[in-house]
Amino acid sequence: MRHRKYTFKIGRTSEHRRSLMANAVCSLIKSGRITTTVAKAKEIRRLTEKMITLGLSGTLHDRRRAISILHQTDTVAELFSKVAPQYEGRHGGYTRIMRLGQRLGDAAEMCILELIPTTTTPTAAAEAAVSADAKTAETAPATDADTKA
Repeated sequence: MRHRKYTFKIGRTSEHRRSLMANAVCSLIKSGRITTTVAKAKEIRRLTEKMITLGLSGTLHDRRRAISILHQTDTVAELFSKVAPQYEGRHGGYTRIMRLGQRLGDAAEMCILELIPTTTTPTAAAEAAVSADAKTAETAPATDADTKA
């Protein structure tokens, strides 16, 4: 029985699949967004999230693991130096799939796969939350306990 044994085949050999996924992930890391079919995007997303998680740890061993999967040292260097540090403090969910509709030629469902932009760093978000709490404390009405003192 092969229950719950997920394999992404799409009618290609294993070498072709691995090469396709590595090239697509490298394109996504370099450009930030790619247009592809939904089936491919779901598999590219799985591999991209694993690579970004490797980039977050930043160890030499994880860098070598990423190079062995992606086969492009310049892209891995960009992943570890620019892309992964943006997602510090985030546990997964680095990509987004936006569906576009069907392709005219073969009616395959198309989508845009993109890296989720990070506008604030975790420390800036924490500082903003603290300042918001301070503002609400200043504008809060006085209670009976405050007036007795």
